[in-house]
Amino acid sequence: MMNRRNLGRMAAMLAVAASVAMPWAAQAADEAPDALIKRLSTEVIDSVRGDKAIQAGDISKVISLVDKIVMPNVNFRRMTAAAVGPGWRQASPEQQKRLQEEFKILLVRTYAGALAQVSDQTIHMKPLRAAADDKDVLVRTEVTGRGDPIQLDYRLEKTPGEGAGWKIYNLNVLGVWLVETYRGQFAPEVNARGVDGLIQALVARNKTNAAKG
Repeated sequence: MMNRRNLGRMAAMLAVAASVAMPWAAQAADEAPDALIKRLSTEVIDSVRGDKAIQAGDISKVISLVDKIVMPNVNFRRMTAAAVGPGWRQASPEQQKRLQEEFKILLVRTYAGALAQVSDQTIHMKPLRAAADDKDVLVRTEVTGRGDPIQLDYRLEKTPGEGAGWKIYNLNVLGVWLVETYRGQFAPEVNARGVDGLIQALVARNKTNAAKG
């Protein structure tokens, strides 16, 4: 069980993790995943340092960042399906759409107030242990700044066809995998009240978070 301090640090690291997914206009489909993370993280941190509104936790700016910049580089359907677990296969297309919408809002609110902490942090890449033809890789980084260094890992998959390239589908923050963390929270709702119950719980949670600012 993580204490409040660790939860706060996790939120801050999630801010960095989501932000480093920012794409460039001419991103190469064959770019190495670790090179992609390094290049994009540097660009995003520089951008955040220059944006006082984001540093102040402006939610509208954060939402815009996620919608237009972050999500194109994340396999969000896979993340949501994995977080929901077996209940995802029971959900109708409309229910799956609602789950993705509400899960996305939940993630945005998780790190909305934490982006201000990015300005004092630096990301260091660790050696990539993967073969040239691997389609699923683990990219390991270390975030340094205030306090102790924090391990931040990414799971990426190589997607074929249109929009080909590496996509993030899971994050490890403070030794905890994001998707598995939410799956543990969502499973009791699905077991007790089904997919609609989980959707209702997410809606209520997001409304509560929004009311808090």
